[in-house]
Amino acid sequence: MEPIRDSIRKYMNESGWSSRLKQTSERLFQDERIEQWLQTHQDELEDGAIQQGLSQLYEYKSASIDCDRCTSLDSCTNLMRGHQPELYVENGQIQMRYLPCPSKKAHDARRVREGLVKSMYVSEEFKKASFNAIDWDESDDTRGKAVIQSLRFANETHPGEQGEGLYLHGMFGVGKTYIAAAIQNTLAERNIQSMLVYVPEFFREMRQSVADGTVTEKLEAVKRVPVLLLDDLGAETMSSWVRDDVLGVILQYRMTEKLPTVFTSNWDYDELEDHLSFSQKGGEERLKAKRVMERIRPQTTELFVAGRNRRHT
Repeated sequence: MEPIRDSIRKYMNESGWSSRLKQTSERLFQDERIEQWLQTHQDELEDGAIQQGLSQLYEYKSASIDCDRCTSLDSCTNLMRGHQPELYVENGQIQMRYLPCPSKKAHDARRVREGLVKSMYVSEEFKKASFNAIDWDESDDTRGKAVIQSLRFANETHPGEQGEGLYLHGMFGVGKTYIAAAIQNTLAERNIQSMLVYVPEFFREMRQSVADGTVTEKLEAVKRVPVLLLDDLGAETMSSWVRDDVLGVILQYRMTEKLPTVFTSNWDYDELEDHLSFSQKGGEERLKAKRVMERIRPQTTELFVAGRNRRHT
């Protein structure tokens, strides 16, 4: 009887399987990522490690292509949803593992933040906010400038490297919050984490958190997020504690760490400073208000959002 090894070799030659395998291997090693990885780790690999690790290399190439085409966590087709492949060397051999991808990390981080801070926007309107849906008259230079600057910020900001944010102000209902939500969704497309917080509700929640001892947790969650969007600053009833120990602490940390903040408000800089000067007890604290504004003015570009009140149409 013909030995099984000879039979397999004969089949491979007759069917052209050996030739196809060679062509497949050639395409594998022409992959830029695999070629670069092998060059980087060649001194760590034992003799024969590449041949023994072909299955890992094939899987890495296939899964990496799927990751390149991925648009969201929901569209992930990898065996381990939300995980991307990584090659590594162990005992001189090629190994592969799956690690959480940026979309998965952003999703998990968002779930954690939502559990800590409940004053976040979750309405469908804001989840779908887009710059393409923002209406503005080209003849209105003020509103157009605000939209264009906001879009540029969303596409170009690099938290940790550039700390400058935006200060969007204008009358009620002109679309400041919608622009902020469009910024947030554009950042998400870049895999940059952000948090959109309705300031009056957040400050109310922080005051209530004193009783249950969760102030530090919530403060940490807000101040460390790569891009923070504080909506409707100035609409709240201000207290010295909120101004100095909540808002001041958040802004000081973000300024130091070069983490950009986007504000929306009905007030311009000077009007906001006046608002911050007065507390619930009726006292006037101009110096402390100026201290907070020194963490807003130099760190933001002031943009006036003009337009009609869209809440009444």
